Amino acid sequence: MTKVIVAEQKLNCENKLGKYMEESDYDLLVEEDMDFYAPIQELGRTEPSEQECIFKFRKNRFTADEQLGAYEGLVGAAQPTQNRGLAAGPKGERIGSRNWCTEEQIEIMDHLIKGSGSLFSDDPIAEIREKHRKMKVKPESRGIVWVITKIEADGYEYDNFFDTKIEEILKLPYADRRGAAKHMFETYVSKTTYANQVLSGIAGFYDRYPRIPYGRATSYTEHNFQTYEKCYPFMRKLSNEFSRLLPERYSRQQHFADKLDKRFRVAGEDTPFTTVTVNKNFRTSAHRDAGDLHEGFSNLTVVAKEKDWQGGYLVLPEFRVAINVRPGDLLLINNHEGIHGNTEIIPSDGKTLEEMERISLVCYFREKMLELGSWEYENYRYDFVVDRKNNQSHSNWKPLWNGVSEGMWESQEWFDYLKSKGGSDMLNTYHPNNSKSSLEDFFI
Repeated sequence: MTKVIVAEQKLNCENKLGKYMEESDYDLLVEEDMDFYAPIQELGRTEPSEQECIFKFRKNRFTADEQLGAYEGLVGAAQPTQNRGLAAGPKGERIGSRNWCTEEQIEIMDHLIKGSGSLFSDDPIAEIREKHRKMKVKPESRGIVWVITKIEADGYEYDNFFDTKIEEILKLPYADRRGAAKHMFETYVSKTTYANQVLSGIAGFYDRYPRIPYGRATSYTEHNFQTYEKCYPFMRKLSNEFSRLLPERYSRQQHFADKLDKRFRVAGEDTPFTTVTVNKNFRTSAHRDAGDLHEGFSNLTVVAKEKDWQGGYLVLPEFRVAINVRPGDLLLINNHEGIHGNTEIIPSDGKTLEEMERISLVCYFREKMLELGSWEYENYRYDFVVDRKNNQSHSNWKPLWNGVSEGMWESQEWFDYLKSKGGSDMLNTYHPNNSKSSLEDFFI
């Protein structure tokens, strides 16, 4: 029998974002079939609706063969990455050849660059240092890192670089300090922000991005398609369970999925998902998912060859609930609105975390996929970018150019290219206001 719980309240847990979930963050551990709802929104209504549904959890929904297909088809997508933001957890001290900028260092540089602040002591730098020295809990790094190779190339030793550089700046006339601090920040701080390295990746399909302006299969799917296809039976079962358990949410997501070329959908037209996030032994910190369809729902499960780890509970701190998702279980959950993260994953006796495998799969519909055209149209966009990149006679060409430039998708160059590849009908479908007169087509 399925247990039904309607929460009495939803707590404010914004302060937990970016932090790991612990036992102190939940009161209820769910290990049985359960429907869990947020407080009922409409006065006078006593029964919750799908609108308030936070999660539906079902034990043992997938067969061993379905799980094996998902495992073999998707496990290779989980690769080392530093692109998971808040979910990757609190920052450490070092990442490759770079080190995190501490909050104290950032605040000192910020004070010098601004030239003033809310500090009233005779020695504001000392005041900042003293404030951070007294902090019982150090604030998380913002993901900003020092470029050690640049620091050492300029003759500094990293271990004493910051203090040495600040002393140099403070010896300058007051009017010159701001510029020197700004130069320090722009020269020695990486232009890229980083997260902790974790084992995570995406399978299925992805939307356009400024540097990659075309819909596409993910790198893993493109290069391992025959292996990826092994997950299809699992994905179809998942879709059927979604339809059965949350028919309204499923119908909304299916409505949008039907607007897509079916070749951009996980397992084709049989599923309303576009993308699968694959995490391996990844203890996510508290975060909200981004990019998935607002009207839809995330579908989460775990697959693994071995099943003897402990922990790894998915915690919803706003409701003080944790869910023990084991291989073969299904969790339908509102991940984009609710804060969630995992407790520590504890391997069995005698094993390290690196020696075990806990593969979590999150299947969802990426909202920006709705901006895509047909499979053929997106491929022509890809071909256009590659042709420009490789054309050294192009007016924009330069070494390391990626083929992308501002305004390219409204240019006559693109219109002519698309017409030559896809014909006038495709051009007029996607660019009805293309600049060339239709008289040319009339006389052909």
